[in-house]
Amino acid sequence: MPKRPYHNVPIIESQEALIEIPLEKFAVETPHPYEKLGAPYGKHSPYFLREGVVNRLIAAQDYLQQKYAGWYIQVFDAYRPVEVQQFMVDYSFQQALAARGLTESELTDTQSEYIWEEVYKIWAAPSLDIATPPPHSTGAAIDVTLVDSNNQIVDMGSPIDEMSDRSMPNYYINTSHPQALIYHRNRQLLADVMEKAGFHRNPREWWHFSFGDQMWAWQHNQLNPDNLMTARYGRLY
Repeated sequence: MPKRPYHNVPIIESQEALIEIPLEKFAVETPHPYEKLGAPYGKHSPYFLREGVVNRLIAAQDYLQQKYAGWYIQVFDAYRPVEVQQFMVDYSFQQALAARGLTESELTDTQSEYIWEEVYKIWAAPSLDIATPPPHSTGAAIDVTLVDSNNQIVDMGSPIDEMSDRSMPNYYINTSHPQALIYHRNRQLLADVMEKAGFHRNPREWWHFSFGDQMWAWQHNQLNPDNLMTARYGRLY
């Protein structure tokens, strides 16, 4: 499984509580998209985050309301046990096979390696090593999009979790096509309200934001080499 550059950031666990997201303040899909697939959450709910992250998410929603009354951040996914991470990695591998008309038992080593590389462009490795936790398993990461005042999901130009270059945050930036410009503007609005609240966006996923985990600290350190930070949230449970 691949190791990411952010895995080199030390974790100094804050012991901050994992708390329920006040879903009445946000839009949400019911039932949860991964639970519909059979993901094994067990006694854990996907709609939990660390307390400090929840507070920042509420702040982001407030910033959005100041710009566009009646708009909401839609919470797609938040806390994700490693078992769910493993389930979704395996599910995505099978989906990638099906999309290419391939069967796992008939894959060449080269084909298998390529497909796993595609999967891991989107999905963090389901690592049980406490030094390299999946971001969502720390309670610090959240996948979000926007819902407008007509209760319609705002079109970002690609669905969450799509394994393609369209998932890159700035995929639509260098284009003159009017619809593509709208997609980029929508993505930038989402990033603006989340980043104003202290989050950093995953460089490869327009929907993934985090605060306080290794990826967040790594991104902070890239921007602030004279003010290096450690991660404050490690893997839970």
